[in-house]
Amino acid sequence: MAGSFAFLFPLSLDKYVRALRHKRKLGATGFELIIIISSALSILMCSVFSTPLFQLIPLNLGILPLFIGMLYGGYKSGLPLAGLYLLCDFYFNERWSVFGIFIHTGLLFYPLLVWMSPNFRKGTLTDKINKLWMCLLPAMLLLCASPIIENPELTFSEAGQLLMILLYMMVSVFSGGALIYVIEFALEKLLLKEQIKGISEKYLREEEKLQQVMDVAPLCMVSVNNDGCVTSVNEMMMNLFKIRQPELTKNDILGLPLSSFVDMIEKDFLSHRISQALKGVKLNNDLIRIGSQIHYTSISPLTNSYTGEILGAVLVIQDITELERLRSELGNVERLSLVGQMAASITHEIRNPMAVVRGFLQLMKEKSPESLDHYYRIVMEELDRANGIINDFLSLAQNRISEKEQWHLHQIIGDLGPLLWADANLRGQTIELVMDEQVPKLYLNAKEIKQMLLNLARNGMEAMEEKGKLTIQTRLKEREGIVELIVQDTGVGMSQSRKERLFEPFFTTKTKGTGLGLALCLSIAERHGGKIEVESEEGKGTTFIIRFPLAEC
Repeated sequence: MAGSFAFLFPLSLDKYVRALRHKRKLGATGFELIIIISSALSILMCSVFSTPLFQLIPLNLGILPLFIGMLYGGYKSGLPLAGLYLLCDFYFNERWSVFGIFIHTGLLFYPLLVWMSPNFRKGTLTDKINKLWMCLLPAMLLLCASPIIENPELTFSEAGQLLMILLYMMVSVFSGGALIYVIEFALEKLLLKEQIKGISEKYLREEEKLQQVMDVAPLCMVSVNNDGCVTSVNEMMMNLFKIRQPELTKNDILGLPLSSFVDMIEKDFLSHRISQALKGVKLNNDLIRIGSQIHYTSISPLTNSYTGEILGAVLVIQDITELERLRSELGNVERLSLVGQMAASITHEIRNPMAVVRGFLQLMKEKSPESLDHYYRIVMEELDRANGIINDFLSLAQNRISEKEQWHLHQIIGDLGPLLWADANLRGQTIELVMDEQVPKLYLNAKEIKQMLLNLARNGMEAMEEKGKLTIQTRLKEREGIVELIVQDTGVGMSQSRKERLFEPFFTTKTKGTGLGLALCLSIAERHGGKIEVESEEGKGTTFIIRFPLAEC
């Protein structure tokens, strides 16, 4: 009956932990309730089935779960158990007496057990068994000697009786040590189980995080074991597999040979590379083409960091189609830049002989008859026009840094006002200024801004007929951090196809236009960190919106 504690405690402990799902560090101190219940049940069973040995010595090993419960539970658990044991002794012991309470129940050792409890729970298994024996052995001696203490004239004459009493003491003492071992073994097993559970949960969490990292990485990744079977795959690689098999899922791939799914990405090539990686060879810088896309591949072995054993391989595929396209375009841009620089140099040199030609034409005009003035005027106008084209081209080709100072857009517009109004009056048109007083000063190159505004204004005037209205407006959008300069006309507007080519160099719809004015305006806006947006509708006019960021101001 006393040994029932060895079965009750592990069983109750397992049920208790499953019910409460403890997450804290486990130890004996956390399960006093289980110890009390198990000890109480053992005490009750021992008391119910107790019987006197030789009609003299109470045969009741309930003292074992009592002492163990008091050592593990301390005074909070020990006092209820002691009360239960004393009550059972009173009820089931036929030879009960007040004096016998101190001899039969080990009552004298209760204070010692409570005092030893804190150090007992911190000790090792051997220390705990020794502390139990330290109290149990004298208690059992006192119990076995109780008949002689109560009746000094009584003697045990037969050797069998002495042997039975000695056996009873030995069984009691060694059973106590066995019960301590069972408790510690159960707690250690539970602790190990919870540690393994914690490690498993941590492993699953880390595996989940690693899978999420793989899924968000802009790379196609798949790992295989030594047999070439897939162990993990990310979303980017799944998208690559789904090119040929749209209904494919991760569960369809995991555990199967990778070669079954890479027929679309050079099966023989990758199978050979993976077999090399499984032999410990790391392979980089391989390019493969999948349809119209170019991919960079890298295959590396997965090894045990402690033993060096090869556990598998990982295949990484990166789509570099866009990178290759940008690299090709960059090469084209560099070549075009070189051609532009050469053209700018040649154009710059052309101006010198043109200036000489114009000078000699002026001299020849002075010495020629007036009947030829008309021809000289046409030639010099064309020379001036060619020179203007050259100047615009050089302004567009130069990639210089604008020297900026604090200017107010309203001041620049005011400086250009007389010139713009004069042009408008000649055409029979009007100009309206809508100025936002909240617009702050900006860091601008006034000369370039005047050139841009003059080009846009004259383009608007040329697009309008008589009585047209040109609106120049400024607007602060503080929430967006920008200042807008708006040039709006009421002209003929333009089609979508024309608007898309509006800023292309040398594209023009004017009879005598160079096609460089708007391209130059865009270049000036970009040098100021700004952008130009065009809104136009055929028959309703065109609006140019230049946005300057306040951060650049």
